[in-house]
Amino acid sequence: MNNSTQDLRQKKCLPCEGGVLACSLDQARTLANSTPNWLVSKDGKWITRSIKFKNFAEMMTAVVQIAELAESEAHHPDLHLTGYRHLQIDLTTHAIGGLSENDFILAAKIDHLLDPHAS
Repeated sequence: MNNSTQDLRQKKCLPCEGGVLACSLDQARTLANSTPNWLVSKDGKWITRSIKFKNFAEMMTAVVQIAELAESEAHHPDLHLTGYRHLQIDLTTHAIGGLSENDFILAAKIDHLLDPHAS
């Protein structure tokens, strides 16, 4: 699983109904190299990104854009809104109880959505 950020953004999330193995912690850390804004949980079952926006309206615009992207990929993050401008995004593949390549694909696409001028 050697992917660059751009390679991940070019892929489409594949349906996952279980029956496949979740990424190992080492695989998750390797994939995370292509999504440097995201942290791998200690148990290797989640990746997380936290963002502080300028204001509530900017945060909500981003939430709607992330929701639309997630729907198009049929892979949905957990979104946690706190305060009036803090957003935490958690990704995991619930059907397998851990991380899959889908999580990193969506992470790379969310990063591009939030900062289209980044790599």
